[in-house]
Amino acid sequence: MLLIKLDATDSTNAYLKELLVSQNPPDGTVVQTNWQKKGRGQLGRQWLSDPDKNLTISILKKFEGLKVSDQFVLSIITSLAIATVLNKYGVPNVKVKWPNDILSGRHKLCGILVENTVKGTLLKSAIIGIGLNVNQEIFGSGLNATSIRLLTGNEIPLELILKDLLDEFQLAMDQYLFKPMEPAQKAYEELLYGRGGEMSFSTPEGETFLATILGIDSSGRLRVKRASGVTKAYGLNEIRMVLKG
Repeated sequence: MLLIKLDATDSTNAYLKELLVSQNPPDGTVVQTNWQKKGRGQLGRQWLSDPDKNLTISILKKFEGLKVSDQFVLSIITSLAIATVLNKYGVPNVKVKWPNDILSGRHKLCGILVENTVKGTLLKSAIIGIGLNVNQEIFGSGLNATSIRLLTGNEIPLELILKDLLDEFQLAMDQYLFKPMEPAQKAYEELLYGRGGEMSFSTPEGETFLATILGIDSSGRLRVKRASGVTKAYGLNEIRMVLKG
């Protein structure tokens, strides 16, 4: 594994994308920064992180034969690996908020951003960005965020949690990649925040509605049942769960 450590960068995902074009680094390359100045989450949302406090990394994975239709398994694998590490460190009530946020209770602890390079119907590569709040103790108002330090009272060396995370990520890759989707889907659904309960959702068109979360389908879309009884699966650009603090 090639580990590239940076003092600061705008975005580890952006840095690794440029590196992929200019130098074609090997599969498994990891970029880590002490300070990510312009980190991004899903749908272009900003991810803020204090310098030297949190784990901000991007992982390069290269593939042969992974179908575009199966790409959500990368989000599942990453989520399961992070959840395993958080449980190891004593973080309570770890949940996955669809599609790519990790929560403790109702508070955001980690964000995942997967960006793929596609050729035809297959994925050539993926850059998996992870922003995990580790030792940060103060967050801006309205962020509904927390950290391992706040939840457990323990300060954790970033190099230690990085090693644990990369180990669990590889184990999850070995267990779920290029395998039948059902076991990965079931493991993800067991951690799915709000499953079986009625949650509030909004759409890009401004519609808001209540629906019961059923799970995900084989493509990773969120399956919900509206009060009218209609069941529908939504992609990540089609629906957003509204969390209240």
